[in-house]
Amino acid sequence: MASRSSRTIYVGNLPLDVKEWEIEDLFYKYGHILDIELKLPSRPPGFCFVEFEDPLDAEDAIRGRDGYNFDGCRIRVEFAHGGRGQSSRHDYGGGSSRGGRGQFSVSHRSEFRVVVRGLPSSASWQDLKDHMRKAGDVCFAEVHQDGDGAMGIVDYTNYDDMKYAIRKLDDSEFRNPFARAYIRVNCYEASPCRGQSQSRSHIKSPRGNQRSVSKSRSPSPARLSRSRSRSN
Repeated sequence: MASRSSRTIYVGNLPLDVKEWEIEDLFYKYGHILDIELKLPSRPPGFCFVEFEDPLDAEDAIRGRDGYNFDGCRIRVEFAHGGRGQSSRHDYGGGSSRGGRGQFSVSHRSEFRVVVRGLPSSASWQDLKDHMRKAGDVCFAEVHQDGDGAMGIVDYTNYDDMKYAIRKLDDSEFRNPFARAYIRVNCYEASPCRGQSQSRSHIKSPRGNQRSVSKSRSPSPARLSRSRSRSN
């Protein structure tokens, strides 16, 4: 079994009122967690150690959460021994943007690309990647400001994952610590599925969306009701 140090990450710059379940919520998606050791000193910041079962999951957690904005705190995530492992998985990194939030995931691009519209303005590339990984293996993600909100570009490593993302995540609820929104996921203009995505988009849920790409579709009463309840 791999050494404990290769499976344990350090999470720093935490608020002092953080709860263990919130730490678990931040990292559970990266792999099976064996232990969380939360440290809350008398003066900020707080920190903790998270031990994963698989060292590769620990590396993924570092790539996905280092620099993440948690409750107004930009958390620091690294291996507990202070080093950096060499991963055999895809490399994710963050750039900078207006406001200092990381927006770009530096990795290899692919032709299996989707465009995501209707994101809240607070969405980061890490948030987008986390959401889109529900459908498959993401190798690139980026976010751009788009009027009052944001739009994203996501590349998958293969055609099947891209198709599944359009089917599963179109009109899904996107969440981050600051906002939630229903997003639209469509095939990117030059991607292989371009000829199929339009018909699939029309077959998809008849509910409509207040950020719908099709201007001729009117939001249904159910969606309008849900929208009002979220705004209240």
